[in-house]
Amino acid sequence: MRIAGDDLGVPVNLPAEFGRIVSLVPSLTEALACTCPERLVGATDWCTHPAGLSVARVRGTKNPDLTAIVGLGPDLVIANMEENRELDVRRLRQRGVPVWVTRIETVPEAFASMRRLFTEVIGLQQDPPWLPEAEARWPVTVPAPHTRVVVPIWRDPWMVVGTPTFTADLLARAGYAVCSPSPGRYPHTDLAKMDDPGLADLALLPDEPYVFSQDDGPEAFSRIPTRLISGRLITWYGPALLEAADELLGNAG
Repeated sequence: MRIAGDDLGVPVNLPAEFGRIVSLVPSLTEALACTCPERLVGATDWCTHPAGLSVARVRGTKNPDLTAIVGLGPDLVIANMEENRELDVRRLRQRGVPVWVTRIETVPEAFASMRRLFTEVIGLQQDPPWLPEAEARWPVTVPAPHTRVVVPIWRDPWMVVGTPTFTADLLARAGYAVCSPSPGRYPHTDLAKMDDPGLADLALLPDEPYVFSQDDGPEAFSRIPTRLISGRLITWYGPALLEAADELLGNAG
């Protein structure tokens, strides 16, 4: 047994061996399944990648089945400051379950957090192959923007991506300046303020958490063009960053 501080600096009692891991973060579930699938025993209903993932399901990111999680006998549960509730983390810890909480708001933080998770915490001897490859393809410095974008994540009521967020940082590194009519990380707004050429050149409409589609979203905008995009490519850290580089940077390896 050893003690280490998670991304929030909270001490976590870590076992010597990690044979059973439960992930409450879809992007980190994908990372674990692509790196050490034999250790992943549980994930949320929202953990959709990789396709065909066969592990126990423990409900959602905001309402995990704590009893089911404990019943899986995990050596470690992995959570995220933004995606999971502090209440659920606290209750799991009170039941004696070690929980490692990640904090990721930029692309460099994603690489650093995952490298630490896989090598220092889980104890792999080297980085997962996808990690340095993705790291090499994303710019270290933020370039001058070529397009201003507004990124709705919900409608009725409308909500958009603001700053500081992982999505805003990722898009900035691809040359897209995320604009919001109001301050905050995910502020509420109204359509008239978003659909404004003075604010943005383009509305990026992801398919998560709200499922924007060809028939649900673009018709609301009459003053700026829209583009549908996979929400996974702009909100997930991990192997998805390779596909995001192909889509947003055009620098396929």
